Amino acid sequence: MKKLLLILTIMIGFLQADTEFAKPIPSIENPRQFIFPITSEDEEEISHVLSSASNVIKFYGADKCEVAIVCYSRGIKAVLKKSYFFDKDIQKRVRSLMTYDVEFIACHNTMKTYHMDKKELIEGVDIVTAGIVELIERQKRGWTYIRP
Repeated sequence: MKKLLLILTIMIGFLQADTEFAKPIPSIENPRQFIFPITSEDEEEISHVLSSASNVIKFYGADKCEVAIVCYSRGIKAVLKKSYFFDKDIQKRVRSLMTYDVEFIACHNTMKTYHMDKKELIEGVDIVTAGIVELIERQKRGWTYIRP
């Protein structure tokens, strides 16, 4: 019985191995940079992106990573002041992530398509000409694209 317990303890230890950082190790001077898209108005998908961004920040630390979330197409609803969701906490979670310097970006092309004005967006949301181009250019500058 003692041998079995020892073997199980050793096996569990292997299952809980820590993630090994690639070089250079994330730091204030060299933060990891992540960019997420929100393209759907589906609340579960939006919630998943917000949770994923939060998990990245918790893992690396807010001072060792930079996170940007680009909202375009129907995903633009995630950054509107007025909630169109059953889950009224989505906008609250967006504002909360902003306190950790998560950059939320709205697509101006989408805003034109849906006849939206900047004042309809949550305060602090940046606007770029084209959300998809923002994703491309950030990736070209070394940002890691995450599609949960």
